[in-house]
Amino acid sequence: MTNLVPIGRALISVSDKSGLLDLARALSARGVELISTGGTSGMLRTAGLKVRDVSDVTGFPEMMDGRVKTLHPNVHGALLALRDDDEHLLAMAAHGIEPIDLLIVNLYPFEETVAKGADHATCIENIDIGGPAMIRAASKNHKFVTVLTDPADYQPFLDQLAAHDGATTLAFRQKMALTAYAKTAAYDTAVSAWLAGHIGERTPRHKTFGGKLAQGLRYGENPHQSAAFYTDGSKREGVATARQWQGKELSYNNINDTDAAFELVAEFAGDAPACAIIKHANPCGVALGASLAEAYARAYDCDRTSAFGGIVALNQPLDAETAEKIIEIFTEVVIAPGASDEAKAIFATKKNLRLLTTAGLPDARSKGLAFKQVAGGFLVQDRDAGFVTPADLKVVTKRAPTDAELTDLLFAWKVAKHVKSNAIIYVKGGATVGVGAGQMSRIDSTRIAARKSQDMAEALGLSAPLTQGSVVASDAFFPFADGLIAAAEAGATAIIQPGGSMRDDEVIAAADAAGLAMVFTGQRHFRH
Repeated sequence: MTNLVPIGRALISVSDKSGLLDLARALSARGVELISTGGTSGMLRTAGLKVRDVSDVTGFPEMMDGRVKTLHPNVHGALLALRDDDEHLLAMAAHGIEPIDLLIVNLYPFEETVAKGADHATCIENIDIGGPAMIRAASKNHKFVTVLTDPADYQPFLDQLAAHDGATTLAFRQKMALTAYAKTAAYDTAVSAWLAGHIGERTPRHKTFGGKLAQGLRYGENPHQSAAFYTDGSKREGVATARQWQGKELSYNNINDTDAAFELVAEFAGDAPACAIIKHANPCGVALGASLAEAYARAYDCDRTSAFGGIVALNQPLDAETAEKIIEIFTEVVIAPGASDEAKAIFATKKNLRLLTTAGLPDARSKGLAFKQVAGGFLVQDRDAGFVTPADLKVVTKRAPTDAELTDLLFAWKVAKHVKSNAIIYVKGGATVGVGAGQMSRIDSTRIAARKSQDMAEALGLSAPLTQGSVVASDAFFPFADGLIAAAEAGATAIIQPGGSMRDDEVIAAADAAGLAMVFTGQRHFRH
């Protein structure tokens, strides 16, 4: 294959004009002929650069409101012609087609247009046709043509020209072609996803996912696994939109756990100050408080052992008092919708503590997709945005919950949504006091949560388990009465669960016998 290919002619047509003038000036200084379209050519001329209109190359004016301007053999022939093929060269000579060595194109801002809530017609007009066609043509012919689709590649391209006397290497052109094909694939993904949503197609015949590299990671869940972090352009508040103020680069596990923590604490947007402490994607403590500092302290007291080296998420901006409490133990990451200068200064004394801030909390009720890879394919589902209100609850026992119990039951239900199944959560006074997660049987989760609560009570010097006088949430129904009985033995007084078991009557009878109040939600929160 040809290695060095000099740049003699360039076609430029961009929506994102950042960095373009410096690039165009550098090309012009090297004697590269510039061809351009519409607004781009106007910008270059205003800057004093000599530009040839694409209409001069095609012999046709731009027409149909710009829908047709580069879809012409004089453009695509110039990009696709093999320069070492005599028949291609003869065809170019016969039809007056001059080669194009460099294509600089980025696409109409379709995703940005959709994100702004534009109407259907406006979104349609922001679907680029000529741009992707040219990009794919130039990318296919990367043996001879260089294609630039991202302003981030302008300087590396100029470095190529400087190092190789106005030419690019095959390795560089291959890398740019890879970037270009991924760009058009992601663009088509965004268009197809929007159209599927617009027409209400929940299961399109083909489903693709697009992402942009945010950072390469040192490794994945384990050192022998390679990994990277990609963003999907959705702008949902979270790790992808956060600003990191200090600390070393986030790891794969850090990102996964931080996302889990922030999504959980977002359940309490608009509520009292709330804190969630996460370890291995499961909460080891969640609490409300009169202040963030109190919420953190109460969450920490649920399971101090597991909180060590955990992730802390807050539903309000981090303040100095809370920051002082957090640095008393080793914490991997803290994420919050903002942080005071005083809090940042306190954290600065702990160089390995990562602080992330966002512009707000993610919307726990918003729709979206979640997907998981399996052998040979993907599972795709809606994000779990389910929630219940007091009006949704059905009291199934002789005793109804008290107001205080009801408040804690609803709190526990929000937490249960974010705990790996089988999930059992004990709550008292707006704070978790026992969490059982990820067990193969519900009775095991119930007993483990109670046991951890007892251990924590002993560590705090308390005479009674933390679960005494608590309420319990179960993410799915109790298949037998044994789990409910174990919760009652741990000191629980009320239960919230979906209901729907073949043995509901047996479970309800056990609750009545123990004097428990129990409500059914009619909704479950499996989390695998």
